Parts: sequence; C-alpha cells; structure tokens
Amino acid sequence: MARQHDPNVLVGFDHADDAGVYQLGPDTALVQTVDFFTPIVDDPYTFGQIAAVNSLSDVYAMGGRPLTALAMVCFPEKGDLEILEHILAGGLSKMVEAGCTVIGGHSIRDEETKFGYSVTGVVSPRRVLENGGAQPGDRLIFTKALGTGLISTAVKKGEAEQSWIDAAVASMTTLNKAAAEVITNFQGSRPSTTGEEVARSKESEGFPVHSLTDVTGFGLIGHLREMLLASKGVSAQIRVSQVPLLGGALESIRAGHIPAGLRANREFAECLVTYGENVREDLRTILFDPQTAGGLLAAVAPESADALARELQAAGVPSREIGELHAAATPTIHVSN
Repeated sequence: MARQHDPNVLVGFDHADDAGVYQLGPDTALVQTVDFFTPIVDDPYTFGQIAAVNSLSDVYAMGGRPLTALAMVCFPEKGDLEILEHILAGGLSKMVEAGCTVIGGHSIRDEETKFGYSVTGVVSPRRVLENGGAQPGDRLIFTKALGTGLISTAVKKGEAEQSWIDAAVASMTTLNKAAAEVITNFQGSRPSTTGEEVARSKESEGFPVHSLTDVTGFGLIGHLREMLLASKGVSAQIRVSQVPLLGGALESIRAGHIPAGLRANREFAECLVTYGENVREDLRTILFDPQTAGGLLAAVAPESADALARELQAAGVPSREIGELHAAATPTIHVSN
C-alpha cells in the first residue's frame, strides 16, 4: 500500500486504530473517521440513529470531541423519499445529542440503501488515546453488552423476541459520549506539544488509561487483538463470566442465528485464543460477534481501574471489568470462566 510521511499525522492507519489524528497546532488536532452500512433494523428513523451513533463512536474512542459531520447516502432511484427523510431525521437527532453539526453530505443512486457519516472531531495532542499503549498489569474495562450482531441476525430471520430487539436497539442508539467524557476527564493531560513529543510521552509518562478502542465489526476478540498487537509485549486474559451480554444473544447462538461476520471474525482471530476447559461453546462464540455501535474497551492501570469503574457507573455507564493484561505469552488471548 502506498504511504505518505507527514510529521503532523499523530495517528494513521499503521495500527488499525479507530480514527486518524492530524495535528494543527500545539493545542489542537483533528480526529477524522468515516463509516456507513446497510439497514440492520426495519424502522428507518432508528436505522439513522444507529448509523450516527456508530459513526461518532470512533471519535470518542480516540479521546476526541465530535465537531462536524458529512452525511453519506446511497438510496434507490425509485425509493420512497419519506423513508429517506426518516433516516436523515434519526441520524440528525443523535448528531444534535452529540453536539456535532451536520454541515453537508453526498448522495448517490444505489439499489441498496446505505447510510452513515464522515465525522471530524477535535482533541488536544496531549490527550490522544490510541489502541496501542496497553501495559502488563492493566485491567480491561468494557462499557456495553455484546450481542447486537446475533440479535440483528435473529431479527432478519423473524425469530427475535421483542425484548431482545428493544435491548439491542437501546444499546445501539446509546452514544459513547458519556463513557468517553468520563475516561478523558479521568485521563488528564499529557505534557507535550509536538507529534514526536506526544509519541515519547506515551512511552515514558504514567497515565491511568493506557489504551482505548471501541468494539465494533471485528468483535471483542478482534478489537482486543488489535490492541495487543499495537501495544506490543502484552497478552490478555478474559473472564467470560464477567463479559456483559444482551438478552437473547446466547439463545440466538443456540438457535443457529450466526451472522457471517461472526464466522469470519472467528476464522481470522481464533488462532490466537485458547479457552479454559469449562468455557462453553456458546460463550466462546459470542466473543467474536460483530457489534454495531458497540462499547468502549479501555486498558487501565491496575491502581486506577476501580476508581474509573466507579466514575463510569456514577455517570450511568454500565461498565464491567472483564479481564487483565499480562506480559507477552502464547496464547495471546486466554479465555477463562
């Protein structure tokens, strides 16, 4: 792949991070991301909300504040424009909630509806949070429940209970704003002013939140894998009994409602995973479920993890400690009960 070198790029695509970060000056950097997808629920307004929450999430995962957005729409030439109006209205409602201004967009004719946003945010260069930087001893805190991919598949097959749908939609339409604000305020400021100094500070200064990412299409194991590879020298243990799950997710697995993305995630990443002998197959499976508008996964210094968890809970974020990091080992990820 062709590469560019620009010293103002604080975060590029070298480590599969959530968004790009470009430094404009000593105190300001842009966070830029883009995401769009096909409908995963029947209601167009709700689909628009989910697409907006999902697009905004990558900015939050970098410690940034969303500022502006451009809508991207693919819509059938003979489609019902009222449906499109509801999609746009749903997306706008979440952008307003996030304090992010939609300043334009682009649409094309397409037989299949697709919708999302390109989002630009701002962050202090001293407070960028990346998926790299995790350290042995860190504890892993996760802020949403798993299962949206499985439940969406059950919905498509007409076999999802209404309570499952309601819980999944509530999760997917909840911004990561509150969680990100708690984490970034808890994190504090890094004492540096240039891109090179930012990189050096991440290696030498002690900050309580060492790494942050959001869990989306690659599932919990896939995004944890990216965190470990970007951090280098670390492995992870996940306690599956502590991982929050949406109601209906395990039932969907047992009924065979397995999304193709889950199978692909498992085929790609399971080579790095071992399991305790008592970990059930359905619990192994759900760790690879592709999430839409999923939660944030933070690697936190052990002495700070309890305090961060308390602050998240106080802010109404249902966070859970799900494991910890160790020095590099084989396997890279071990799942126990």
